[in-house]
Amino acid sequence: MSEEEQKEQQVKPAAAENDTSAAASAIAEGADTGEKEEKKPGQPTAADLLKSEVDINVRKAKGSKNVTQGIVNVLATFNNTKVSFCDPKGNVISWSSAGKMNFRGSRKSTAYAAQVVTQDAGRVALSHGMKEVEVRVKGPGMGRDSAIRALQSLGMTVTSIVDTTPVPHNGCRPKKRRRV
Repeated sequence: MSEEEQKEQQVKPAAAENDTSAAASAIAEGADTGEKEEKKPGQPTAADLLKSEVDINVRKAKGSKNVTQGIVNVLATFNNTKVSFCDPKGNVISWSSAGKMNFRGSRKSTAYAAQVVTQDAGRVALSHGMKEVEVRVKGPGMGRDSAIRALQSLGMTVTSIVDTTPVPHNGCRPKKRRRV
């Protein structure tokens, strides 16, 4: 071991002793005031977790494509949500769907499913180097907004959002009206 590592090991037990003595004094003070709350020395509090920034571990993909700009196609229907990341030419880099993420039945069309699906496909796209995306949203489903928010939470910059939902110009004759 190097000298630095030995010094670190000597410092760690001393810090642990200080933590345990601080925890013991906090418990004693809580006993005086009537509080029955114990603080465990090794676990961070909720306030500590909220202060720290979320780290996203991005591993370099095998056979990485090094695509910095791309297109995200979000298909949000009433029954499912699908997300695909493409390069500017349209070649798919990564994709995901609610069924692939083990959502079944009516849960596939929820906003939470769209968020999980976008994060899954987005992590793979990030590993290929994608940073700027153009979002194309299609369909009337609940996952439209949450998919875009999930992209921004991953750290991608959204350059534009385009709605590509097909609108009929009075084309086909509709089905007969339901009698209920």
